[in-house]
Amino acid sequence: MACTTILIGKKASYDGSTIVARNEDSGAGAFNPKKMVFYKREENSRRYKSVLSDFEITLEGGSYSYIAVPNAVSGEGIWAAAGINEKNVGMTATETITSNERVQGMDPLLSKNKETGLYSGIGEEDMVSLVLPYINSAREGVKRLGRILEEYGSYEMNAIAFHDQDEIWLLETIGGHNYIARKVPDDSYVVMPNQQGIDEFDFEDAYGEEKNFMCSASLKELTEKYHLDLSLDGKFNPRLAFGSDTIFDKIYNTPRAYIMHTYFNKDYLDENNLDYFSNNLPWALKASRKITIEDVKEILSNHYEGTKYDPYIGEKANKVLRPIGINRNNFLGISQIRGFMPDGLKSIFHLAYASNVFNGLISQYTSVDRAEEYFSNTGDKVDTSSFYWTNRIIAALADPHFKLANALIDSYQRKIRINSQRVIAETDKKILELNASKEEMKKQLEDANEKIAIEAKKLTDEFLLEILDLASNEMRNSFSRSDA
Repeated sequence: MACTTILIGKKASYDGSTIVARNEDSGAGAFNPKKMVFYKREENSRRYKSVLSDFEITLEGGSYSYIAVPNAVSGEGIWAAAGINEKNVGMTATETITSNERVQGMDPLLSKNKETGLYSGIGEEDMVSLVLPYINSAREGVKRLGRILEEYGSYEMNAIAFHDQDEIWLLETIGGHNYIARKVPDDSYVVMPNQQGIDEFDFEDAYGEEKNFMCSASLKELTEKYHLDLSLDGKFNPRLAFGSDTIFDKIYNTPRAYIMHTYFNKDYLDENNLDYFSNNLPWALKASRKITIEDVKEILSNHYEGTKYDPYIGEKANKVLRPIGINRNNFLGISQIRGFMPDGLKSIFHLAYASNVFNGLISQYTSVDRAEEYFSNTGDKVDTSSFYWTNRIIAALADPHFKLANALIDSYQRKIRINSQRVIAETDKKILELNASKEEMKKQLEDANEKIAIEAKKLTDEFLLEILDLASNEMRNSFSRSDA
C-alpha cells in the first residue's frame, strides 16, 4: 500500500496538539472506497480472523469504542486504516516501507500457503482492529503490536504510528518478526514516504528505560550476528541497516520526503546541500514555524507545484517523480489530540476522500456514538449522496481541466475548511462555557458533527455542479454558435 505520513510533536504544532496524518493510497491502477465507522465498546472477548491470512486470535476482555476508516467494499478484510479510541489514543496503520535482502534473509517475511492461497501472520488488514480498541496510550500501542509481531509474525513491511496527548511513537517492522520504535521529539515533525525512515537508534535505551526507543527482544542480537550495522561512526543507523537505497526509492519515495521538508524547513535542506534524490534526508526535523492542520492538508496534496515535476504544467512536465497528491489517494486522515482540552473535547479526526489535489477536508469530534451518514455511507456503487464518491467524480472531471478549474478547487477547499473550523470553534466555546455533563457534551458534539456534514454536502454538491458545467463546456464536440 503506497502512502505518505507526517507526524507532528506537541511543541511543533500550532496549538500544542499531537498530530498524526497519513494518506492511504491504493496500488497503481486501483481505487479502494473508504468510509468512516463508529465501533461500539465491547464487554466480552471475541474471536478475530483475518481474510488475507490464516491468522486467528481470541482478543481477551472488552474493548474501547473508537472511530476508524475501513474499506467500504468487502473482500480484503477490515483495513481500518486510522482512528481514535475513547481513551484519546490515535493510531494509523500503515505506511508500507522498504527493506533489503540482508534483512529478508535474516528474518524472512511470512509467505503464502500454496494450497490455501493465504498468508501467515498479520498484515495491514488487521493492525488497527487488533490494537486500537485495547490501548490506553501510545506506548501501550507499541507494546501490544510488538508482542503480536514477535509471536505471530507478518507477511509485509510496515510503519505504524501511535499517539496520545503527550507522545507520538513510530513503529517500523523489521523482517517477519522484529520491530523498532522511536518516540517523535516533541519539538519536531517526521515525514515518511514508503521508506524505512528512522535514522537513529539507541539499543541501550530500548533494552533499558525505553525513554525514547523500543524494539523486539532479539533485534540487537540478530543485527550483530548478521552484520547489519553499516555505520562508520559508531552511531547505529537503522535506515542503513534495515532499509533500502535503490533507483526506485529515488523516483518513488525520497522526492516526497524532500518536498515535504521544503515546506517546513527549506533552509536546513539548502544549508546541507540536500535535494530530491539525497539518501540522508532527516527522519525528524524542527520546523521553521509551528505547523497547522491546513499545512498538513496542503503538503499531503502536493503534486510538485512550482517545479518541473508538476504533472499539470503541460507538455513540458517531467512526470518522472511520484507525487504525494495522486489520483489513487483513498483518504487523508489527520488525528489531532488536544491535551489542553477536557476529555470529551480532546480528539478531532479530520477526513478527506479521494485525490487530495481536488478534495475538501472536514473535521469530526470522536467522543460520539455514531459516524455521520454522509461520511459513512460509501458503498460499492457510485452515488453522489456519498462524500467519497462525489469527491472521486470531482477529481476525474477536474483533472483534465486543471488550469481552468484551479480557482474553483481553491474556493471549495477554503469554504469547506472554514465551515469545519467555525463549527469546531463555536462548539468548543459553548461546551466550555456550559460546563456540560458527559451526556450533554456528547449531544453537542454529535450536533456539531451533523452541522459539518450537512454543510459539507451542500458545498460539495455545488462544487460538483460547477466542475461538471466546466468539463461539459470543454468537451471536444462543443461549438460556439447556438441554434438560431
